[in-house]
Amino acid sequence: MNQILTVADAVTAFADWIEPTDAELDAIDAEMPVIRAEMELLDAQIITIDRTPTELDERRIRRARRRVLAAHRDHVNGVGGQTGGAA
Repeated sequence: MNQILTVADAVTAFADWIEPTDAELDAIDAEMPVIRAEMELLDAQIITIDRTPTELDERRIRRARRRVLAAHRDHVNGVGGQTGGAA
């Protein structure tokens, strides 16, 4: 006779193996400034979806884009978690 396995049993059977490692969590923490900057840019863009952007909206989007670029630069250069280093 064949065993019938529910989907829940199949998913939870390996639950301990699915958890992120400490190294993966550290990588996510290091990338959080980039994620936050991208979220701010997305929020600024969402505001202007259903209307014509005002001058203030355009400035908000430009500043958010600059923050994203700066966050990416800092992340790639490894500046994010360091203190007192040259940028």
